[in-house]
Amino acid sequence: MEFKISKELILQLEHLIDSKNDRELEILLKDMHHADIAEILDDLDFDEATYIFRLLDSEKTSEILLELEEDLRENILSRLSPKEIAEELDELDTDDAADIIGELSQEIKNEVISELLDVEHAKDIVELLRYDEDTAGGLMGKELVQVNENWSVLTCVKEMRLQAENVSRIHSIYVVDEENRLKGRLSLKDLLTTSTRTPISDVYIRKVDSVSVDTKDVEVARIMQKYDLEAIPVVDELGRLVGRITIDDIVDVIKDEADKDYQLAAGISQDVEADDSIIELTRARLPWLVLALLGGFVTVKVLGLFEGAMEEHGQLFFFTPLIAAMAGNVGVQSSAIIVQGLANNTLSGSLWNRLLKEVSLSLLNGVILAAILLVGSYFLLNVDIWIGITVTTALISVIVIASLIGTFIPITLNKFGIDPALATGPFITTSNDICGILIYFSIAKLILGF
Repeated sequence: MEFKISKELILQLEHLIDSKNDRELEILLKDMHHADIAEILDDLDFDEATYIFRLLDSEKTSEILLELEEDLRENILSRLSPKEIAEELDELDTDDAADIIGELSQEIKNEVISELLDVEHAKDIVELLRYDEDTAGGLMGKELVQVNENWSVLTCVKEMRLQAENVSRIHSIYVVDEENRLKGRLSLKDLLTTSTRTPISDVYIRKVDSVSVDTKDVEVARIMQKYDLEAIPVVDELGRLVGRITIDDIVDVIKDEADKDYQLAAGISQDVEADDSIIELTRARLPWLVLALLGGFVTVKVLGLFEGAMEEHGQLFFFTPLIAAMAGNVGVQSSAIIVQGLANNTLSGSLWNRLLKEVSLSLLNGVILAAILLVGSYFLLNVDIWIGITVTTALISVIVIASLIGTFIPITLNKFGIDPALATGPFITTSNDICGILIYFSIAKLILGF
């Protein structure tokens, strides 16, 4: 059953902290998962969270650090000495330790590294800090199990026992040559069912999916998702095995990318949280609101060009919001499908085939919606039949054009290296609103002859 924080639990913890009843606090928190404790600390005020953090042993607090909200983690780390931070990092895998050290200032970072007790652990962390955080090198951990292709099964088992002491989860056994170049992977089943004298070269699997240290994190996520991998080895420019990426790191990448795309689609230009400052939230939201406002000015200007038409055929005005809304909705639908296809790398076929498919789909939808609109406007709204024909013709045209814009823009943005998620936000909505209104009144002018 999933853990749920209750008001009673928070009040109980606050009372124990106020009374400095450390023993009862330890008993209460002893069997809780580190992720649940992190959730509790996020609900307490800073001083109370720090009190509990200092009370627990480093084996547990090191895991809690990874689950905390970034602001709270930063505040807690600011109250710890470099030596205390190093004690926390000694308990973590190298990739997690590197992530936390990467958040520290350069001065504190150097002090913490110098305080790490395990020299090999420190060297691995320093190596990981060289890579950009959005690459495979920045994601990978150094903990893995590897064997030499020239060893026998018996030698492999002995070596694996020694290596496994420093690896929390063994997803795969990697096979390398004398130069540490990745050659393949070893199946645990084959290892257990093969004679101990058999050379590993006779049983290991030579096909293995891997990524280079410079591969972007989203590409690593796509590969692991496509092939259902729990872990993937990372190699350097010479093909040497330098680390591995596990599925828990990829889940974080997928979540972060989804959050970023969702914010872009909502017109938020920066990665922000609900509890960020008003200034930070304003910086993230204001640019797209300004764009929407400028688009509104253009829409008003377009409407002004057809002021005479609205005076002569007043009923045209009442359908303006409908045309604009349909243009925006159709554009967002089309762009959302394309953006999803680009993100999952499932967009097949040429651009022209994609555009042709969108035209066919939008024509079908447009005709059905136009028929409903024509019948409804004539029998329910008593609209003049020529106004009805004008509006329905414009609706079909607007739906087709909006779907083409919604298809073309994200593909174009992607070709120029710009995040196509931009095309599902205010950018596409505003541009389609303007185009929709312009098309609507242009068709009205042709049919009604004003």
